[in-house]
Amino acid sequence: MLGGKLDFIEKKGAERVLVGFDLGNKYSQISYCVEGSEVPETLSLVAGSESYNIPTVLCKRQGINQWFFGREAYKYAEENDGILIENLVELAKNGEKVYIEAKDFDPVALLTLFIKRSLSLLSGVCSLDKIGGVMFTCDELDREMVDVLAKVAGALELKTKNICFQGHVESTYYYNLYQPRDLWNQQVVVCDCDGERMKTYRMECNKRTTPVVVFIESLEFPFTAISPHQKDRDFLEILEQLCGDRIVSCIYLLGEGFYGQWMQESLKYMCKNRRVFQGNNLFSKGACYTLIEKQHVSAAGREHVFLGKEKLKANIGMKVLRRGMDSYLALLDAGTNWFETQKEVEFILESGDSFSVLITPLNGRDVKVIEVPLEGLADRPAKTTRIRLVADMISEDKVQLRMEDMGFGEIFQATHMKWRKMIEV
Repeated sequence: MLGGKLDFIEKKGAERVLVGFDLGNKYSQISYCVEGSEVPETLSLVAGSESYNIPTVLCKRQGINQWFFGREAYKYAEENDGILIENLVELAKNGEKVYIEAKDFDPVALLTLFIKRSLSLLSGVCSLDKIGGVMFTCDELDREMVDVLAKVAGALELKTKNICFQGHVESTYYYNLYQPRDLWNQQVVVCDCDGERMKTYRMECNKRTTPVVVFIESLEFPFTAISPHQKDRDFLEILEQLCGDRIVSCIYLLGEGFYGQWMQESLKYMCKNRRVFQGNNLFSKGACYTLIEKQHVSAAGREHVFLGKEKLKANIGMKVLRRGMDSYLALLDAGTNWFETQKEVEFILESGDSFSVLITPLNGRDVKVIEVPLEGLADRPAKTTRIRLVADMISEDKVQLRMEDMGFGEIFQATHMKWRKMIEV
């Protein structure tokens, strides 16, 4: 997965393309940006239009091993010439086999097939060999989704190793980071509605900190009203809850739920001293902007740091002796995505059968000292036990520590005894 700058940025004349792939259970989108440009384009299924949504479906033609995806899949299914497979993302997350014509199929393999076929739509822009990085973005990035995307990344067989993923919350941040500053000088609200539910993202900057810390609050509301009048009233109530006494400079409306002319009072409310935009490709563009930012950090990126649900909120490390001097050994750094954090170190115990880990929140206060016991460790003299430690996050608020006794050279043989401890951050 991607860490820091993209690997290819030093290669001149590569004409690489960065891809932002918004992977949804119902629809997906692809935005792309040619190296050297900071203006992503969104792939349209119909030339000259804003037909961005690729239905996240496959269809297997009956009796033969021929597969279709997207709109073509619906076409063959409607003609009773194929078997339609919907909800590909949910099927992959659940991990249950998909049975088609007395055969079972791996749901992750089916999702990978859909993604491969979707990426092939970029052939009019570049060959797949020219893709320099792919950022997948999705609604929620929980442990199951991370596992699915990691498997997909390994199976895509792209030339680039820069395949990474983030949630819609982080894509919202990076999209705004690349907009004119007057649009996000105050708070920003994004409303994403599919006609059944509305998900909102409210972005706020704490300008009292250096760098400026950015938070995004994500909420979800049912939105199933049928009559235009009731829709308008329901949406107005949501807007009043989101905006209230806050200063909101910009509102984005995303998704099919906003189609039609039903917004009346809600539109009047939104447009009072605010800019309002309607579209549906913010997340795929935001994913593309993330790769641009990782390629070359912008001035706004240097001045701001985003702390979302997927980010580690504290520094995790140990106090150690180095050449007789007290020192701090960093294990996991705050601000990194929890699913991309892992550190392996080896150290020698000063004495006893335990060691301590420090958890330091970003504000520097309320530092926790966590004692990690190594029960059953072989009894040895001081400074003659070497421990291998692997630290990683298993969720946004849980750190896993795995320890192993490595002995002390030829003097004390390693027992390879192992321990594990979970720590709440």
